[in-house]
Amino acid sequence: MVPKTQRHKIILFGVVGVCLSLLLLYNSTSTNTTENLNNSNGRMGDVPQHTSYLKGYSSLIDHKPLRLHCKCCALVTSSGHMTGSNRGAEIDNTECVIRMNDAPTRCYEHDVGQRTSLRVVAHSSMQRVLRNRQELLNSSLETFFIFWGPGNYMRGDGKGLVYNNLRLMKQMMPELQVYIISRVQMLHFDELFKKETGKDRRRSNSWLSTGWFTMAIAMEICDRINVYGMIDPDFCKSSNAKPSVPYHYYEPAGPDECTMYLSHEQGRHGSHHRFITEKRVFAKWARMFNIHFYQPDWRPTALAQNRTFT
Repeated sequence: MVPKTQRHKIILFGVVGVCLSLLLLYNSTSTNTTENLNNSNGRMGDVPQHTSYLKGYSSLIDHKPLRLHCKCCALVTSSGHMTGSNRGAEIDNTECVIRMNDAPTRCYEHDVGQRTSLRVVAHSSMQRVLRNRQELLNSSLETFFIFWGPGNYMRGDGKGLVYNNLRLMKQMMPELQVYIISRVQMLHFDELFKKETGKDRRRSNSWLSTGWFTMAIAMEICDRINVYGMIDPDFCKSSNAKPSVPYHYYEPAGPDECTMYLSHEQGRHGSHHRFITEKRVFAKWARMFNIHFYQPDWRPTALAQNRTFT
């Protein structure tokens, strides 16, 4: 039996090790980020909506597949458009609530709600999740967490930095429901992006956003998706665009959302997200499947066929 004081030292040493590792990871960039739907068709109707488990998402330690299905989901973005929305009660009344990365609910409940059924987290957001673990982890024992990242970070042979840190986190908090996206599934996400845009993600020097993963995963889990805080593809070029809307509702002094979107869309050097291109794909999917956009409220009026980057 390990003495109590010695157990405390072991746990403290583990936490310090995680933080040191994540400090290195946080500043790294993903050159091998890959993402795609469980089927490469990108058709919600082609995905088995009522299967007992979802392939491509496995839990840590026991490697069991994800089992989750919801008739209606609220996919809550981190956009500054959620500020002052008063959508919290509406969101919390939805069967399943999906959030991204380290987006908090505490102090923002009136606008974004407080329930979380599923949280999709990028490898680069792990440090921030751990930093806010009192809210995001300790109080989220009924939440499913899906972590994604490039293959060299997620490998389970002892050499994957993110995988190792997730494993340690799971050992320290065994009640957490932690899942990772398989390498094959990540490749499917890449194939889906190429099919929908005609562009190879790697050749275009871009990497997919957590929003892309989250929308694609939601299409596998949910019969209906209510998306909160996502602008339409042409919003930043229209007269309706506000002068300044924060990229994150919880960082009011942070970068402007449209400025961020346009700079990434037009970027040619270094790795960039193609936020606007992704939203054109989402608009297309919304015409085909049960997807609805709120705050701002909008409906796709035409299939977006223009590919905005080369």
